[in-house]
Amino acid sequence: MVSPEVSVVIATRDRPQLMRRAVRSVLAQEGIKSIEVLLIFDGVRPNEKLDAPTDIDPGPHAVRTLRNKRTPGLAGARNTGIEAATAPLIAFCDDDDEWKPQKLITQLKLMADPEVLLAATGIEIHSTGGVHQRLAPPTVNLEDLLRSRITELHPSSFLLRADALREVGMIDEELPASYGEDYDLLLRIVKRGRIVAERSCLTIIHWDRASFFTEKWQGIVDGLGYLLEKHPEFERTRSGRARIEGQIAFAHAAKGDLRDARRWARKSLGNDFLQSRAYLAMIVGTRAISGERVVSTLNRRGRGM
Repeated sequence: MVSPEVSVVIATRDRPQLMRRAVRSVLAQEGIKSIEVLLIFDGVRPNEKLDAPTDIDPGPHAVRTLRNKRTPGLAGARNTGIEAATAPLIAFCDDDDEWKPQKLITQLKLMADPEVLLAATGIEIHSTGGVHQRLAPPTVNLEDLLRSRITELHPSSFLLRADALREVGMIDEELPASYGEDYDLLLRIVKRGRIVAERSCLTIIHWDRASFFTEKWQGIVDGLGYLLEKHPEFERTRSGRARIEGQIAFAHAAKGDLRDARRWARKSLGNDFLQSRAYLAMIVGTRAISGERVVSTLNRRGRGM
């Protein structure tokens, strides 16, 4: 095998059929001579044997399997893959997502600009409510990301320079529950270089199954609070801070902590009186509807909280 052009990190846990679909979509990339797929198994027993899927022919590419040797969870698993990667470019793909065949070759053209540190693509969300296309913005800056998470920039679409990851630091394993680890990475990357995207939807995101984050409300509270403290730039963007405060309020309300939910909702509305997440938090706090029901309804429409 020739030296890989791209190392693709797929962190996986207890979803073998979905993982195989993700791997097949990566190996089916058009116009790429050599891809290194790194399957990182998280949460396996120490004596459990790790095998690449024997029913998948890698062709000119390579599939390597490793056990997460770092912090248990998504952040540690991705960092295990990053450390093992040998290509100059590193991509992520969640084990329940997949790529369209032109995804990587299209992004490689964007990476021809040496100032570009990360290239993404638009996403096609498959939910129980149908297929929803979310076109990615062609470029974003720090102010854009402080105002909005820009969910069109999904980690399953990320293609990054390996040297840039070494410069800004890998995935933050201190982040509670690994929640928002992709957002944290975007904020750190954009402070050092350019983030661009192919607008068209070349990455398929599956929201037609339960997420590992479903109902893990305390992890969301802790993760978002951590991000606010880690990135002091939020202090200068009231609408961006209100958005995260509204999400924290919603998570508190969903897990039944009504006092904290009201406190964070007041903070959010103090920064942005039109912040819808704060109002949703107050509605959930009345127990008229559950947080799970709200998130499920949004997901069916291809939206997130």
